[in-house]
Amino acid sequence: MNYCLWRYIFVASLVTMGFSLRKKTKHRVDHSMLPEKDGIALQIVQEQTNFEIKKHVETFKEMQKISPLLQHATYTHLAGAVPQEKKLLTVGISAAQHPHGTYLLETLQSLFQASSTLDLECTVVLVHLTDSDPAWLQQAVTNISALFATHLEAGKLLVVHGHLGSGGGFPVKSENRSSPCQSLYSRQKVAYALLMHFASNLSEYFLLMEDNVQSTPRFVSAIYWTVLAWKELPWLVLEFSSLRFSGKVFHSSDLGRLASFFLLFPKDTPTHLLLSELPFLSFHNVPIRFGTSMFFHMGNYSESEVACFPAEEVEEFDEPDNPAAVVFTDMMSKKDLPQYAYVLSEDVFTTMDPLKGNYVMVVLDRPQKVTRIVVHTGTEIKGLFRLERGQVLLGYNRLENSKGCTSYTLLGPLVAGNLDQRVFYEDSEEEMSCIKLLVLASQESWLLIREIKVWAEPEDRSE
Repeated sequence: MNYCLWRYIFVASLVTMGFSLRKKTKHRVDHSMLPEKDGIALQIVQEQTNFEIKKHVETFKEMQKISPLLQHATYTHLAGAVPQEKKLLTVGISAAQHPHGTYLLETLQSLFQASSTLDLECTVVLVHLTDSDPAWLQQAVTNISALFATHLEAGKLLVVHGHLGSGGGFPVKSENRSSPCQSLYSRQKVAYALLMHFASNLSEYFLLMEDNVQSTPRFVSAIYWTVLAWKELPWLVLEFSSLRFSGKVFHSSDLGRLASFFLLFPKDTPTHLLLSELPFLSFHNVPIRFGTSMFFHMGNYSESEVACFPAEEVEEFDEPDNPAAVVFTDMMSKKDLPQYAYVLSEDVFTTMDPLKGNYVMVVLDRPQKVTRIVVHTGTEIKGLFRLERGQVLLGYNRLENSKGCTSYTLLGPLVAGNLDQRVFYEDSEEEMSCIKLLVLASQESWLLIREIKVWAEPEDRSE
């Protein structure tokens, strides 16, 4: 399927963003990496940020107009041209001058090498050069033009430099009294606001990237199939990496309000806390992060990154745990048991002509702190007999008959017959008891459920 056709799909209505504040342990600062005093200071900053978000959340809900600062923003086109037609995806890169050199060229090279010809037909890469040093700007444009002339001429790459307009609205703090980290946060929020504001009409979706990132092959294709699976569900951001900023995908229709929202906060508010602590849709109040990262940090971390940001989460998974469980299904099979889908072996579960509402239910013997779930349907090579439309639900509070749970939340839909997602929890829930694979549409064919893999934190044996 030519997925460029996606840009012609009409979006019936904009997603309504509802926000509720939650403190999430996954985003807390790694204090072991910092001196005690710095750790306490960062904790205080995070508490202040939470307070500021709560204060501005209603403002965001009602936000219909763009910030006056962005309404009067000015941009200089340094290289390339704005595409004549709307694309599927804008890859937005905010690039700055770094004390020990930049990886911008390597980032662009990795991005283009990881994209097929069809990927590039559906994509525009937007580079926002944030530094105002004329010599640096000229050198950056010269280097980009020399290495990526073909992409610039083809309308695949666009380089701009932006300035905020005059007017009130962005809380000011004296630069003389700002710490290096506060100055960095201030520049970063403005840079991202300008980047998002410019990108808001270029495409259907927007991928945020830093200027020091390596991309994995066919990431555009992966993003396409994912947003297609999520198109009827509410979401604010889909995370394709565990990096602080890179790998986050937004609806372009949300960029105007997000850009304005950045400018509501004091200049010294840490940008990474805004992104990590902003609750997502009220329907889905936890991050939506996929288990396989598509983007990775390139090079060494700068001194400012080490000093001003917590250590980035390193996601490494060993073999799946698949805790002890009972498996049920309401689908018939002549020879296979539903347990075959869950037991870590070569066995599979097959059935014929699944109906809407059919399910496979995994009921854990004990509640578990599950961290990742993978579901594979269809044959491994060609994907034959996969579940065309399905989703995975997480269950809490096991029923007395052990055949299910009393409440469920959505983890996510299957993407091309598969699911690989991290699991996060709301404040009220710490462990789950059920995993339900639900058929969303009947299909007249065989269905092959190859495996359900579960990773869980070790149980506390001290109880």
